[in-house]
Amino acid sequence: MSSRRHFLAQSTLGLAAAALASRSLSAAHHESGESAMDETWFDISLAQWSNHKAYWSGDRDKMRFAEITKREFGITAVEYVNQFYMEGFIPAVTAELKRVSDGAGVRNVLIMCDRCGRLGDPDAAKQTASVEAHIPWLEAARTLGCHAIRVNAFSEASESYGTQLDRTADGLRRLCEIGDTYGLNVIVEPHGGLSSNGAWLAALMDLVGHPRVGTLPDFGNYGSRREGWSYDIYTGTAQSMPYAKGVSAKTFGFGPDGEENTMDFRRLMQIVKDSDFSGFVGAEFEGSDIDEDTGIKLTRDLLIKLGGRL
Repeated sequence: MSSRRHFLAQSTLGLAAAALASRSLSAAHHESGESAMDETWFDISLAQWSNHKAYWSGDRDKMRFAEITKREFGITAVEYVNQFYMEGFIPAVTAELKRVSDGAGVRNVLIMCDRCGRLGDPDAAKQTASVEAHIPWLEAARTLGCHAIRVNAFSEASESYGTQLDRTADGLRRLCEIGDTYGLNVIVEPHGGLSSNGAWLAALMDLVGHPRVGTLPDFGNYGSRREGWSYDIYTGTAQSMPYAKGVSAKTFGFGPDGEENTMDFRRLMQIVKDSDFSGFVGAEFEGSDIDEDTGIKLTRDLLIKLGGRL
């Protein structure tokens, strides 16, 4: 127990220093007027959740997601959400998604996995069931040619910070070992509970210590309004980026100038760039004041302005 406390203390100090350095570097760019985003440096993908209302309602055909994404938005890489396919899911569904994406010339990036239990469940049988519940999605991701599945690092909220860390690391490590046999990464998004605490999420990465584990920093998911606590999104993003194997560029609203108006989006993307990240950045619109398609297009255009390529 004392070694874990030492580990957490050292991790927190190091992460605080990293976050401060990242903020200082980003500030230096702004103060000097230097534009660090004149060149293209990342690829844009579309998170299916951006159109969740249309896919839940059936207004859009979930089986044509890749084709629709390219036709409507000009984006040629996609991130699936498993919830849209869970009912009656069979391998033939994956085969059809692969056929459609290949036909459209669209890259399949990852599958976001929800409703798969808690990897840090204190009940050993339920924890094992959670690990195993991800296997069909690993199989689907391999068939689609994805590089990863995105998972949730959930545990029992009533347990201590360290106990949740230990339990979740155990389940996540076991899943990474399985993911390795599929040639797939297992990446964690801040998505509620302690996973939305940037220091805890970084400590989880260090404790798992598997080459297949990583993060999917999400600009809008640090802290939890639902759970009644906040966490600085810039610090959280900086703490998560050293482990990132993808980024969710969450947006909620836009001003007349096309800039995101609920956060300093440019500062967040500068943090991403300063980490030397060069993979896929997923456009993920989750606002309510404008329609989904308009929000997606505005998010896409802002990402292009900041160095993204379609």
